[in-house]
Amino acid sequence: MDKLYIKDFEVFAYHGVFPEEKTLGQKFLISVTLSLDMQEAALTGDLTKSVHYGELCHALEIEFKKESYDLIETAGEMLATYVLKHYPMVKHVSLTIKKPWAPILKSMDTVAIEINRGWHQAFIGLGTNMGDRNLNLTEAITAIKNTPGIEGLTQSTIIETEPWGYTDQDAFLNCVLKIRTTLPPPVLMNRLLEIELELKRERTIHWGPRTIDLDILFYDNLISDDPHVILPHPRIQERTFVMESMAEIAPYFVHPLLNIRMIELFNNLKNA
Repeated sequence: MDKLYIKDFEVFAYHGVFPEEKTLGQKFLISVTLSLDMQEAALTGDLTKSVHYGELCHALEIEFKKESYDLIETAGEMLATYVLKHYPMVKHVSLTIKKPWAPILKSMDTVAIEINRGWHQAFIGLGTNMGDRNLNLTEAITAIKNTPGIEGLTQSTIIETEPWGYTDQDAFLNCVLKIRTTLPPPVLMNRLLEIELELKRERTIHWGPRTIDLDILFYDNLISDDPHVILPHPRIQERTFVMESMAEIAPYFVHPLLNIRMIELFNNLKNA
């Protein structure tokens, strides 16, 4: 991936814990490294296919001075989020903020923080079999897409399926949503659980009836044994309704554990 660098861009602002930092202000040095594909810009001379670093510097200065934060960590997070949101071609941003006048009463060169943020691809499985099932899916998808740090990309066709695991319950409506997100898996999982609660999800019977069920199926090619969010989601290769949706919107995505494409897994289930 190509990279664009801005080093030690100087901005005077009013961030800090101490009152004098917020009243007197101080100098900050901002460095940014952007990862993006610049080949088309290089071959065509079309600046719109890259990032105009002059405009970016002006935008960063405006954003950096909009508010007064206690922590430069907060300012760094805000700037990284701004870059990813307003420059869709940027896949990853590394941002350093130096604070050379930090009031610590010691001899030093500078204090600095570094923030690394980027877009990740994830697939979210949705299922519902209680109440107004279509409305449940619509509200859940809207809540997901409206979450800061998430952009909805592709939604599979909604399909009706028989219950899996615990069978003494009504049929489900299921679909899969492909997103890109800056949220790490645990944070993304926490947000999905919040949405379940907002839609009155109650976990009383394992694999039992629910107004909405939200699962992270895949997150990039990550393999994780974290009990809070196991990746890839266990046993999805055994669930025809999941593989049908995955084969529809991402047929050539490869299961990171099985090393098999989604379309092949779906065909294997259909022919079993």
